[in-house]
Amino acid sequence: MPQNSNIPQTSNFVVLSVSFEKADAETRGKFTFFDNHVKSFVNRIHKENLGDAFVVSTCNRTEIYTTTSNYLSIAEEFCKEVGVELLEFMEYATVLKKGEALNHLFRVAAGLESQILGDFEIIGQIKNAYNRFKKEKRNSNPYMERAINSAIQISKKIKNETGISNGATSVSYAAVHYILNSQKQLSDKNILLLGVGEIGQNTVENLVKHIYQPKVKIANRTTEIAEKIAEKYNIPYIEFDDFHRELQETDILIVATGASKPIVKHEHFVTPKEMLVIDLSVPNNVEKIVGDKSHIELVDVDILSRHISTTMEQRKKEIPKAEEIIREMTKDFEEWEKKRKLAPNIHHFKAVLKNMERNEMHNIHRKHKYIDIDDMELSDKLIQKITNRFAKYIIDNPSKAEEISSLMHEILVEQPNREFNEKH
Repeated sequence: MPQNSNIPQTSNFVVLSVSFEKADAETRGKFTFFDNHVKSFVNRIHKENLGDAFVVSTCNRTEIYTTTSNYLSIAEEFCKEVGVELLEFMEYATVLKKGEALNHLFRVAAGLESQILGDFEIIGQIKNAYNRFKKEKRNSNPYMERAINSAIQISKKIKNETGISNGATSVSYAAVHYILNSQKQLSDKNILLLGVGEIGQNTVENLVKHIYQPKVKIANRTTEIAEKIAEKYNIPYIEFDDFHRELQETDILIVATGASKPIVKHEHFVTPKEMLVIDLSVPNNVEKIVGDKSHIELVDVDILSRHISTTMEQRKKEIPKAEEIIREMTKDFEEWEKKRKLAPNIHHFKAVLKNMERNEMHNIHRKHKYIDIDDMELSDKLIQKITNRFAKYIIDNPSKAEEISSLMHEILVEQPNREFNEKH
């Protein structure tokens, strides 16, 4: 019986993954796949008739997902695109196939394979990467589409039904998390942030995201950078050299500068005003003796790291719940895939029955010049019922699907044709 060779099979689903587990940041940087690579890469694999693939590239991982068995050729085209040798890529790549590849996709989407357990930013990156590839592709891939949609649903379900994303997991968010838990009436608090490098910018973003209309001012050694960040988040900035005067009105001071020695000193605090001081700098940029003042609470990276460690331990306890959700939804995916694989058999079986129906109805009409509409409806119902039983049997017994389909084809098509030929 003819089979649809265009249907991607699970056995062909492969992921080639280079991640933080085997490659350091410098090495991962060599394999970074940028947005402007997408069109050329899609054209490459289409020109070579290699099937379907897409690439996810983040700071922690670069992964190639493909539904073709010729995954090394896909990897070779990827390497040509980013300018590395295939051997170098394969030295760091982990290759997963079939169910392992699908499970890996679902675990990555769930934040279980992230460097920070429970980091759900990755699912947005997967979704965006796949959508960029879809725009360039010449046809759709139902298997890949379903896999990505399942990954998105798994991510949502785990985020909503487990605590795997609860708590602080980065120093910048940990700082804001600490503020949220220790301070009251935050909308009335004056917050001053010194330093808007990467950590400082992340802190600003978290402040704006988690506090309603925060009263934040920023200062930076390079005024131009402070101006850009202030404009981006619609907050004021001050000249860096004026920060000690601003302290008199400050309730929460966050220091994210990169000096080699303390720049915030005990003499800067001239009034006995209660203040929370958070030092995100390594080495410390706030003098330790500042914390000796009775009206000042000094929190540094070590204290915040302990909060992060506690968070990670709590998140680890949620892993079994997340894995159970993945198992449940993987079963749903496998059931869909099983039906999809057997769809050509089912459609062929129904088409044969419909052909028999047309022939019989034609004979009845030729002899009696009459066919009632009820006869047609009854016939359609019988065909659907018989088809449903056939479908259920081969889905429940996939190892017998080809044998049964061939047998039914022989009984319903080949045998009648032989009998007709013998008569004529």
